[in-house]
Amino acid sequence: MASSGPGGKVDEKSYILEGQRGSIASDESPNSLLEADTKQLVPSASDDELARSGLLSASFNYINSIIGSGVIGIPYALHQAGFGLGLLLLVLVAIVTDYSLVLMVRSGHISGAYSYQGLTEAAFGRAGFILLSFLQFVYPFIAMVSYNVVVGDTVTKVFMRIFHLESTSIMAQRWLVIGLATIFVTIPLCLYRDIVRLAKISFLSLFFVCLILVTIFYRLVTLKNVVPSTPDAFQFANWDIIPAIGIMSFAFMCHHNTFLIYGSIENASQKKWDRVTHASIFASFIVSAMFGIAGYATFTGFSQGDLLENYCWDDDVMNVSRLMFSGTILLTYPIECLVTREVVINTFFPRDKDLGDDRAAWYRHVAITLAIVTITYFLSMSTDCLGVVLELNGVLAAVPLAFVLPAICYLKLEQGSIFSRQKLPAVGLALFGIVVAGVGLALLIMNFTDLDTCRHGKGLDYCFNSTVPT
Repeated sequence: MASSGPGGKVDEKSYILEGQRGSIASDESPNSLLEADTKQLVPSASDDELARSGLLSASFNYINSIIGSGVIGIPYALHQAGFGLGLLLLVLVAIVTDYSLVLMVRSGHISGAYSYQGLTEAAFGRAGFILLSFLQFVYPFIAMVSYNVVVGDTVTKVFMRIFHLESTSIMAQRWLVIGLATIFVTIPLCLYRDIVRLAKISFLSLFFVCLILVTIFYRLVTLKNVVPSTPDAFQFANWDIIPAIGIMSFAFMCHHNTFLIYGSIENASQKKWDRVTHASIFASFIVSAMFGIAGYATFTGFSQGDLLENYCWDDDVMNVSRLMFSGTILLTYPIECLVTREVVINTFFPRDKDLGDDRAAWYRHVAITLAIVTITYFLSMSTDCLGVVLELNGVLAAVPLAFVLPAICYLKLEQGSIFSRQKLPAVGLALFGIVVAGVGLALLIMNFTDLDTCRHGKGLDYCFNSTVPT
């Protein structure tokens, strides 16, 4: 699976999944090193899928890799940081994300390593590879927990509406809904070794996100006289700045797909990459800001980590949105499971890759899959607050992966003083990421007992005091 595609391009997914450690020759051109990178932690079906695309197509794939489950947490981030400061922080996160993505490809040109794994290994040797592997386990693992939380929050509301259930009904309990989804959907899909077809839902996923955004703006208008205003709803700043940055960082996280997208560009170059990055980050910022502004303007101080949790249970328009979002989440979960499972296998059972269909290897495959899915299930039972999970993943994994590692890799690989004008922005990026991750983790630990403040299963007052318009 790690073999080079046409032109001898190195596969980033195979690099981590098969545990390759070889250095990439610096005298090879970028285009000759990127073909199989398209797999990006999900095995590729055929070389026919490696066709290169223009800048517009690459930008679409770029935007799709950014816009995902994190966008429904943006209103909550604005609530935490304050509306005005929150929007400024969203701009800041978009800018530093843009710079870090440009920096990663620039570092690839310097080192000749056109994969995230190869980049960290070129800069810091095996220690860098191990650190990145750990973070690439943590990020999708916590994401899987967040997906369970979303399914538990959203599908229960749909069940209550369709079957006219009370909140105390067995079919309205999160543990049962998530359990059913786990047994009948996620486990069967996660047991596949090759889930390429699941990776092809990107267009449908983005389409659903756009439809959900339309319904959110629709409800912004129709709910203006239903949801009461809260005191100081639009005050400029609040104190929870770091957690808000963590959520925003999670929403913009796409660095594990950097070289995948770069490799899809015809005649890829740093100049073309910069143009695609600037355009894609700007478009993603606009979509994220629209989610944040519309969602927060609707609910202000009532905004929760899962925006869809704010809408009333009998809101049929938003129930359709809940179903669309849950469907996307359930089909994304197995892809994240593949990554976490392969990291475990490569770390503890590296020979399994060479055993093929060996029965012992298959048993380990099943056991590891079931263990990962089971652990994420029970962790998702510990909270119904998506905001907490997004904060945790943001500060523990997204911030290091998006800001710290790209910056320090560049500082290590680029010649010259660390205080040179060329390197100072990277120093700032690294310090920004370290401060956000460090302070964010400290705050999560200090406020651990106060984190679980969601009220799943308890209707909001405005849902009972007014008739929700259709």
